[in-house]
Amino acid sequence: MPRWLNIPNSFTLLRLVLVPFIIQAVIVGRHFTALAIFALAAFTDLLDGAAARHFKSATQAGAYLDPIADKCLMSGVFLALASASIVPWWFVAIIFGRDLYILLAVAVIMLFTPLRRFPPSIWGKLSTFVQIVTAVAWMARNAFPVRVLDLFAGAILWPCVGFTVWSGIHYTWRGIQLARAH
Repeated sequence: MPRWLNIPNSFTLLRLVLVPFIIQAVIVGRHFTALAIFALAAFTDLLDGAAARHFKSATQAGAYLDPIADKCLMSGVFLALASASIVPWWFVAIIFGRDLYILLAVAVIMLFTPLRRFPPSIWGKLSTFVQIVTAVAWMARNAFPVRVLDLFAGAILWPCVGFTVWSGIHYTWRGIQLARAH
């Protein structure tokens, strides 16, 4: 067995495997199933970190795989929600636009500086949290059609856009500061 394939990374790989099932459930209108599988995927995110700490088995592969699995999960959910005409495409474009912008900025910084570490900022973490709440709200709205969930799902779009845009601005400022320092 490869050295990188340990218990924590197995949870991360499971999260990646669950993504297409969530996407499919959203697209075909099986909203409760999508929400349940998403909850399982979120649980694997908690388990991989806890297992890595408990077994002292953090790996470089896990450090790369975990954020990739998280991004695949969230991107897949938002793409599925937009494809099923549940959330507006402009909303998904803002989320993807910020992510692509950050990837391009990191590539440029790596090309012209010796920087290789780009830890997430508090605004990036808050943005991710609000995106998760937004995804859950929209899946729950469709799984449990009650007025309060409908109102909350509609209302959370705007804070999600705000945090997403602000975190992109913050990463820009931080990237400029890091590039100037090197």
